[in-house]
Amino acid sequence: MNKKVLMPIAIVAMALTLSALAGCGRKNSEEMNEKNTNTTEITTTGTQATNAPAKEFTMTSFVEMVDEKPHPQYSIKEMTVKKWELVRIKVTVTKGMHDFNIDEFNVHSETPLDQETVIEFTADKAGTFIYYCSKPGHRANGHWGTLTVTE
Repeated sequence: MNKKVLMPIAIVAMALTLSALAGCGRKNSEEMNEKNTNTTEITTTGTQATNAPAKEFTMTSFVEMVDEKPHPQYSIKEMTVKKWELVRIKVTVTKGMHDFNIDEFNVHSETPLDQETVIEFTADKAGTFIYYCSKPGHRANGHWGTLTVTE
């Protein structure tokens, strides 16, 4: 065959190959976008939660009367997790005005009445830490508990 005939055939073959490769890339990109749109995120008041596996706790925050004095409480007084574990705490206030705090993990969340608030963080340090309500007089009256993070 003549060189003049081979050159256009080579160019056409190269163009077809590039076109096919470009089409494959587009299809993969479209498939990735489709997968991304099928991901569901759970959003709750004040905090965004994920579907990642976590050590999960569900508690209420409330006020009970003891000797005719208000005694704010969390329904869970102790929690234990492993270091590097994702921690998910669901708090629902059933009576009173409260919040939820763990200073060492920079957790500070308002907890509105009758709404579940999801608090999520990674326990990246071992030890025993206090979680508490920072409303005036609440911590002093027993509105606290302990989070133990083990190695």
